Amino acid sequence: MDAAHIAFMQRALKLAGQAKGRTSPNPLVGAVIVKNGKIIGEGYHQKVGTPHAEVHALNAAGENAKGATLYTNLEPCCHWGRTPPCTQALINAGIAEVYIAEVDPNPKVAGKGVHQLEKAGICVHVGVCQQAAEKLNEVHTKYIQTGLPFVTLKIAMSLDGKISTVSGESQWITSKASRQRGHEIRDVVDAILVGRGTVEHDNPALTTRLQDGQGQDATRIVLDSHGRTSTDARIFNAESSARVIIAVTPDAPAENVTALQKVGAEVVTVPASEGKVYFKGLMEILGRREITSVLIEGGGEINASAVAAGVVDKVMCFIAPKIIGGRKAPGPIGGEGFAKLIDVPHLQRIRITPMLDADFLIEGYL
Repeated sequence: MDAAHIAFMQRALKLAGQAKGRTSPNPLVGAVIVKNGKIIGEGYHQKVGTPHAEVHALNAAGENAKGATLYTNLEPCCHWGRTPPCTQALINAGIAEVYIAEVDPNPKVAGKGVHQLEKAGICVHVGVCQQAAEKLNEVHTKYIQTGLPFVTLKIAMSLDGKISTVSGESQWITSKASRQRGHEIRDVVDAILVGRGTVEHDNPALTTRLQDGQGQDATRIVLDSHGRTSTDARIFNAESSARVIIAVTPDAPAENVTALQKVGAEVVTVPASEGKVYFKGLMEILGRREITSVLIEGGGEINASAVAAGVVDKVMCFIAPKIIGGRKAPGPIGGEGFAKLIDVPHLQRIRITPMLDADFLIEGYL
């Protein structure tokens, strides 16, 4: 593949990435229009309900778009949604050639956009920087194909696998740089999920705190089978306007549910599994509410339940070079554990990133 084609597509991917966490439930899309080897228009989808990337690029290029080449990381849409179809806009503008990194996994598109462009006489190429494009929109791909959110399990632990001391002290095991990276992750997800125990012991705000102050707060979800979360918890105060969802089972007393609703919580009743909130059932409910990504920041029991239920897609584990020790100091995955190594989940596509202050981050997919 010609280096120029790769460079223009990489520009489209970079533009698309600028809207991370802002387009849900839509994908991340960037577009670049090139004529005579020079960029004459570019844009990206900035927020759900606003014009798509191709429209921004066409507006920037104006009449010069006629006979030009478009580069986009995702197949242009060919159906009416919140906005008109982009394929027709490209045809009307006289675009002559289109390079697409990835065919849209949305069944409403899935090659139909390519077909429409080719039928109109536009030369279409698919597959430039495809792997990078697929990774960029991994959240959207899972959601659009399954109706379920993409779930990331985040862990912060010591070198010997402890998430707190035997006395329960956990602030702070990892470095300031690692914690800042954690807030960057919060900034691009739709929801953060913890258990009632985390709210009770740590009383977190579950907000996004970035250095530039531009972070957005995700929906905060608490798994609480019987609705016993304290109404004085920080998640209910004015620290953030982000909504709070308390997931309970049918066994939750009505008076507990009413008390939580009075302090602004949205209480969702989920089927029970062994007396606990059924993880898969909750994910189905969240998917129907167009929550496309969930970050789990729970304790060992919540983490174990999520892994056992098979809802975790990705693991991000921050490890600090500290040895805490203690037989009763908790680890990141509780529960009963796996009896046989053959049954143990294995991470795939692993990436290890050194952090500042000597921590490192291990990422992988289940």
